Amino acid sequence: QVQLMESGGTSVAAGGSLRLSCNVSGYYYSGKCMAWFRRVSGNEREAVAAISTGDGSTYYGDSVKGRFTISQDNAEDIVYLQMNHLKPEDTAVYYCAADIHDLCLNWRRRTIYEYWGQGTQVTVYH
Repeated sequence: QVQLMESGGTSVAAGGSLRLSCNVSGYYYSGKCMAWFRRVSGNEREAVAAISTGDGSTYYGDSVKGRFTISQDNAEDIVYLQMNHLKPEDTAVYYCAADIHDLCLNWRRRTIYEYWGQGTQVTVYH
């Protein structure tokens, strides 16, 4: 019943900005964790950012800290990833993930998330 749908991925010039959205249905936010992962072709999924939907605490991977911001809207049914100062190395398929049990404990572990979106492609060109 929980479904995630990413949107906003496109091609953008290096140095530019982009905001991804994760629309959630059938999800109850209290005490839960939402995250963004990304996957470069041929590689494992990399943890990008996470947010505890209960208290708003945020977490970031080292490669994006200071450039990306994760947030949720007032209704807590959309999670955003604001990406600034984009680099070609940010090119990847970005996935939204939901953990309905934890408070972002071990947020970097792919295995804690019960639900995943289909992914949205972000391409950053030189």
